[in-house]
Amino acid sequence: MAGDIERVATGDAPAPAGHYAQATVWDGLIFVSGQLATRPDGTRLNHQPFAEQARQALANMLAIAAAGGAGAEDFLKVTVYVVGIAHWPEFNAIFAEMFGEARPARAIVPVPELHHGFLVEVEGVAVRRGA
Repeated sequence: MAGDIERVATGDAPAPAGHYAQATVWDGLIFVSGQLATRPDGTRLNHQPFAEQARQALANMLAIAAAGGAGAEDFLKVTVYVVGIAHWPEFNAIFAEMFGEARPARAIVPVPELHHGFLVEVEGVAVRRGA
């Protein structure tokens, strides 16, 4: 049987705002919790343009994955919740910029609203290298 569930915590992304971990690791898989456009110091970017929100949310997800032992190239699946599907092309371009050659499986889910008025939330599953 695989080892225990590990909790990931890093100061390079915002602390959880509720009863959850930034990520959990089990059997070499890193499950990153949903990330909004909040800076590591807790500053919310919910009033900033979509592009800035998207970059910050993705940066948070990548920082948490890095703390768990994975990079962009190690993501297996990313789920994106976006307010207004019209943001899809802009998100796609930012995602390609930040993930480079990595092309994980991905779903973009249009939603009517997100907590605190944010425009985008991302979550993902990555594999820990050397696991």
